[in-house]
Amino acid sequence: MTTSATRGSVALVTLGCTRNEVDSEELAGRLAADGWTLVADAADADVALVNTCGFVEQAKKDSIDTLLEAADLKETGRTKAVVAVGCLAERYGQTLADELPDADAVLGFDSYADMSSHLRSILDGGRPASHVPSDRRRLLPLSPVDRAAASGDVALPGHDAGVVRTRLGTAPWAPLKIASGCDRRCAFCAIPMFRGSFVSRRPTDVIAEARWLAGEGVRELFLVSENSTSYGKDLGDIGLLEKLLPELTGIDGVERVRVSYLQPAEVRPGLLEAMASVPGVSPWYDLSFQHASTPLLRRMRRFGGTEPFLGLLEGIRSRQPLAGARSNVIVGFPGETEADVDELEHFLVQARLDVVGVFGYSDEDGTEGETLDAHLPDEVVAERVERITALVEELTAQRALERVGESVRVLVEEHDEDDDAVVVGRADHQGPDVDGVCHVRVEGSALPAVGTFLEGVVVGAEGVDLLVEPR
Repeated sequence: MTTSATRGSVALVTLGCTRNEVDSEELAGRLAADGWTLVADAADADVALVNTCGFVEQAKKDSIDTLLEAADLKETGRTKAVVAVGCLAERYGQTLADELPDADAVLGFDSYADMSSHLRSILDGGRPASHVPSDRRRLLPLSPVDRAAASGDVALPGHDAGVVRTRLGTAPWAPLKIASGCDRRCAFCAIPMFRGSFVSRRPTDVIAEARWLAGEGVRELFLVSENSTSYGKDLGDIGLLEKLLPELTGIDGVERVRVSYLQPAEVRPGLLEAMASVPGVSPWYDLSFQHASTPLLRRMRRFGGTEPFLGLLEGIRSRQPLAGARSNVIVGFPGETEADVDELEHFLVQARLDVVGVFGYSDEDGTEGETLDAHLPDEVVAERVERITALVEELTAQRALERVGESVRVLVEEHDEDDDAVVVGRADHQGPDVDGVCHVRVEGSALPAVGTFLEGVVVGAEGVDLLVEPR
């Protein structure tokens, strides 16, 4: 094998969602296996490999800013090359390359399998052709059940069973990709165009990777995809997720399994029963409501409304009264009226959600929303974002205070840098990164190690964060 000294060093900079984190760790695994040295800081690497996000306007801006910052390192550090990959690169390809001449390459998903050769060529003075975007939904058959046979010829990040990830962090939880792509046609969303049609990973591959993660010290598996409720439909079994959950929770070392991104219109009673009854599955429901006004949801090419959404939440809480529930909402979609906003407020007050992300609508290239009439002025969208955000902050703070007195099981994730008697972690009802944390004060004894679980009682709240005393 070629030595790392001749391959060079590379730093992976990851932006965006947890699905991107899986892709970065798979890229890291490919590169490490081919002799590259992985380093944490782009300033210390020959190549800065930036895994971009292309979801919304702010994410695009953050990705471009990160690429420009990395390019500056070519003047001040040892960095010789900056390469853009990920969703923004896949989505815009040559256009992005034209706008960012300081980037040495813009490579799409099809380049992942041979990334080592591309990077070596760049360091040797070459400049690979920039990715030419296309609608990735057209790469696979329209019928989900016909995709398994054809998917081997299409680059699907996170689906290559022959690649072993290399962990880029030490957290006691890790994302585990169960599927990629999406078959829905929401009017505001471009993800299906650049991620492609929905494709499930085979359960055997998911379980094998889960075992490997457990061997790496992971105690919580965070199941990620663009739509977890569709898992298995292309494999001929729409109930496959319910069967997969006990397989994952039964893995030695895995203490907790969390399921992300559930489409309300696709949530089945059998899935709710499995999530409530399988030991080790977190009582945490990541529900993609997006709004609550039925007419506006139909305009968004979605289903539901206040009453069915509240019914879904009631079905969850009837099984698990202390379950956590989170969602995202979009305000300012073309044609949204004051009555629609009032309906959203009414729903949020009734729903008692633990966390709500609020996004202002902006046009996404190639989506139906871009072509609709009745676009709202930017100032109206901004006002509605501020209005709903203020309500959400009040409601989620109230919800956190309702949890005072509850017993919680906290996964320790770090020791508080500012208080040597406090550890920080998450309870079952708190998802990673954006759902708030638990601050546990441990007096008179050594702090528990990262990756251990503490039993405690909620004694207070600060916003969505909880204050916990150990039992």
